[in-house]
Amino acid sequence: MGVRVGVPAHGMGNWGGHERAAQTSMLAQDLVKGLAGVVWAPWLFLGLFALGSFLLLWRLEAMSHRGFEGTILGALVMPYCSGLGNLIFVFVMLQEQGPGAEVITNAYVNNLTNLTLLVGLPAWLWGLKLDPACSDTAAQRRLSVLTTLAAGFVFTIVAWMQGKDGWIVRGEGLALVSLFLAWQGWHVWEVLRENQRQEGRLLGWVLLFDLVCLAAGAWLSYVSIQWLVHWILSRTEGWLSAPYLGWLSGWLLVLPNAVLALYYAWHGRSEVVYASQVGDGHICIPLCVGLYACIRPLPTPGVFGTAMAALCLAFLLHLVAVWRANGLPRWLGLLMVLGYLVCVQHGLPQ
Repeated sequence: MGVRVGVPAHGMGNWGGHERAAQTSMLAQDLVKGLAGVVWAPWLFLGLFALGSFLLLWRLEAMSHRGFEGTILGALVMPYCSGLGNLIFVFVMLQEQGPGAEVITNAYVNNLTNLTLLVGLPAWLWGLKLDPACSDTAAQRRLSVLTTLAAGFVFTIVAWMQGKDGWIVRGEGLALVSLFLAWQGWHVWEVLRENQRQEGRLLGWVLLFDLVCLAAGAWLSYVSIQWLVHWILSRTEGWLSAPYLGWLSGWLLVLPNAVLALYYAWHGRSEVVYASQVGDGHICIPLCVGLYACIRPLPTPGVFGTAMAALCLAFLLHLVAVWRANGLPRWLGLLMVLGYLVCVQHGLPQ
């Protein structure tokens, strides 16, 4: 039984490819119906999602070894790998005319998990300290982390102010997307400068192989996410059901970020941990929220104000910690993990 909750299809007139989208939607529905009684079907598509994420992260690590600076890698490259699932989720929700409020819930769950659990847990386990700012490189990395955190705080404030009336509409969505593009444009300029310093070695022919692997990972992510969204929307009872779609999708799509955070924290690259988690948050807010609002008016859920306030508080705590302590102390990391558990307890639908 397909559940179509939702926002009217206002604003869809300018979105091309209706027939192709309808065919893709019917294919996904047929897959859901065909595999509805198969117990292992959800595990199959979770496995496909894991395989797609592995391809993305594999080439990401290869790009890191080819000379991408940690903060540039985390702010420009990693978000599109780890955050690709969130972009696909927005596309699927638009395609299926799903509940728009779940897009904001997905973004909130994703960003809160990144800022508290996935940064706090590595800080508690191993410590999360940036290199002492005794060299130009270390000082630049620290400044990049602070700038990335400040950008996330500004993006969240802007989205919060836009949604105070209960909706984020097309013009506001365009403003969010424009903010994101301006931010990414600055990082593209940094990559071009770094490529020039390395005499073109950063953007060599091996980049074509990277793109093929990234495309394969993207396709596997799309197929798996589309099936899982259909499957959850078709269920009306229990935890794995439509009322929990935003939370479930947020937790699923944050798994690649967890791998990144734990891996780079274990290897002592704190600047990559910060930049990757916060950079992934930039994909959700402002990009995903803005893209959805550009196509269809986006209603805000009931917990929107509280959720945005929690995100702003997390950004401020990180800014103060990096500014004053050059990283996240272990006691504050534990506090963030506990705070995340409290937010989950109070935020889940009853």
